[in-house]
Amino acid sequence: MSYKVIDGLYYAKTDEWVKVEGNTATVGITDYAQDKLGDIVYIEEVKEGKEVKQKDVLTTIESVKAASDIYAPVSGKVLKVNSEVIKDPSLVNKDPYGKGWLVQLELVDANEVKNLMSAKEYEEYRKE
Repeated sequence: MSYKVIDGLYYAKTDEWVKVEGNTATVGITDYAQDKLGDIVYIEEVKEGKEVKQKDVLTTIESVKAASDIYAPVSGKVLKVNSEVIKDPSLVNKDPYGKGWLVQLELVDANEVKNLMSAKEYEEYRKE
């Protein structure tokens, strides 16, 4: 099966994606991750203002199959939480790169994206 991967985003080996616009980093989980989790039923709400370091646990997602930690692909301070996915976690299954985003972070160090993969690199990584 082939999973949707979007050019212009950065990807972590732990299956999170990040879209960087200026000082803001929007974070979500990949199509691959949502498919592996199955039907998502709960997302732990992250507090605005929470500071995370790259690779820290950002939140937890629960599906009918399992609970899974979601890691911060970059360091930053939580600016905004997607309240829509808190109310309707299935948005992550339906639209992981769109309406299913999780949080927006104020980016601390833009160089951290160099530790992440491009869309092409992520596709290769997932094929292995």
